[in-house]
Amino acid sequence: MSLINYSSKEITCKIVYYGPGRCGKTTNLQYIYSKIPDIKRSSMVSLATEKDRTLFFDFLPLELGDIAGYKTRVQLYTVPGQVFYNSTRKLVLQGADGIVFVADSQVDLWQENLESLANLRDNLGILGMDINKVPMVMQYNKRDMPNIVPVAEMDHALNSRKVPHYQAVATTGAGVFDTLKAVSALVLQSLSAKYRR
Repeated sequence: MSLINYSSKEITCKIVYYGPGRCGKTTNLQYIYSKIPDIKRSSMVSLATEKDRTLFFDFLPLELGDIAGYKTRVQLYTVPGQVFYNSTRKLVLQGADGIVFVADSQVDLWQENLESLANLRDNLGILGMDINKVPMVMQYNKRDMPNIVPVAEMDHALNSRKVPHYQAVATTGAGVFDTLKAVSALVLQSLSAKYRR
């Protein structure tokens, strides 16, 4: 849920990158962080397990400029991909204004994508959120790898809502900012409609 600070005239939105383990969620945030000028970002916090996987979250507030006199900021989070961190996934997901579902394009990891999407739907339901109403973007990552699933097939199986989708190679930055811009625009549209009532 977005936070509005009336005294400082600031709106803070939360966007969560969700997906199976090692699909590239953290790589997305690391690339974004590396390209944002210091003045536009704060420190990124990344906690990892012994196996060097994301344990908790990455946190990256970005300033987007002013809207109606309010400064807007976006906080980016990733969830741990491993199933045994599901309670942490739910904590990070709580209050999300928008979601990027990062799917791994490799054929061998197809089942993990399906399971992670089902897990996202379940966790949103537990939190009282509807996956069909949350601003969301799909990212089909690792398009540079051999033996990948065709985009049309991924979109058919994973994107029943027909939300915007982007091909990406997060390690090179391809598609990373397209994804971020799309989900940010959807979040701002949603907030604008919500507070206009």
